[in-house]
Amino acid sequence: MKDRQSLLRSIDTGDLETIIALDRSHTGHSRRGFFERRWQAMTREPTTFIGLAAEQQSIVIGFLFAHMLDGEFGVSAPAAVLDAVAVATEHHGQGVGSALMKGLIDEVRARGGGEIRTQALWQQRGLPEFFDKSGFRLAPRLVLERNTADLTW
Repeated sequence: MKDRQSLLRSIDTGDLETIIALDRSHTGHSRRGFFERRWQAMTREPTTFIGLAAEQQSIVIGFLFAHMLDGEFGVSAPAAVLDAVAVATEHHGQGVGSALMKGLIDEVRARGGGEIRTQALWQQRGLPEFFDKSGFRLAPRLVLERNTADLTW
C-alpha cells in the first residue's frame, strides 16, 4: 500500500461488520452468514483458514479470506483457495489489493502451499482484471454446474 500509515494484519471479530459491508458494496447483496461461518471456522481451525485485513488509520479498507487444502486439485503440495477479497472503492488503485495478495502469498508459502486458486464471476467489474494483474491464469479445468430443481434426465 502506498500510504505508510496502512497496515496488513489478521482479521479479528471486530472487523466482521465492516467486512460484510465492504463485500456487499461489491456484490450487491449481503453474505453475512458466509462471513460469520468463516469467522467461526477460523477460530476453530486457525491453521486451515486465513483472514487478512488492510487498515488505514485503524479503519479496515480491504480484506481477504482463504483456506488451505491438502491433496486437492490433483497436486501433492497444499493449495490455498481464495474465497473472498474486497477493497473499499475509494481505495482502488492505491495498492491495497496488491498488498493483500502479497500477504496471502507469504502466508500460503509459510504454510507449505504452492498454489492459490480462486474463481470469479466474469461480469463482476474489475475482479477478473485484478486477478490477471495479480498473476492468476485460467486453470486447465472446467467448472460444471447442474440445477437440482430439474431432476429429469
